[in-house]
Amino acid sequence: MEVILRQDVDRIGKSGDRIKVKDGYARNYLIPRGLAYEMSPAKLAVLAEEKKLSTIREQKMLRTLQDIANAIERTSLTVKVLVGMEDKIFGSVTSQVIAELLAEKGIEVDRRKIQLEEPIKALGVYEVLIKLHADIEAKVKVWVVK
Repeated sequence: MEVILRQDVDRIGKSGDRIKVKDGYARNYLIPRGLAYEMSPAKLAVLAEEKKLSTIREQKMLRTLQDIANAIERTSLTVKVLVGMEDKIFGSVTSQVIAELLAEKGIEVDRRKIQLEEPIKALGVYEVLIKLHADIEAKVKVWVVK
């Protein structure tokens, strides 16, 4: 049976590909899960419309993420921590703390997108990378003070 893939399927093909698969695989797996359409001229038109809408949605999301990245670049965060002898801080500054400070400034960022190799454990100024998308990154300045 010839089908048109609606989504990328591992080891089968990418979205929009026309492929031949066994009838049972198409009827029992691909089509019920919404991964493919049965081949027909009408379905080709539907797929083209879905691709166009998907592209528009993706562009809108990228513009939104770029706006968030610009807001992050303009932001500077100050973290006040308790220090002991010789300016050793108690605890550490983690990605969760940075995400909460950004949320206080009105910028919602998932803490998993904040790229800290290890928690910050000393006073100073740090530039922390936030990876919003594969193509969009931003750096925020974090001041760790007494």
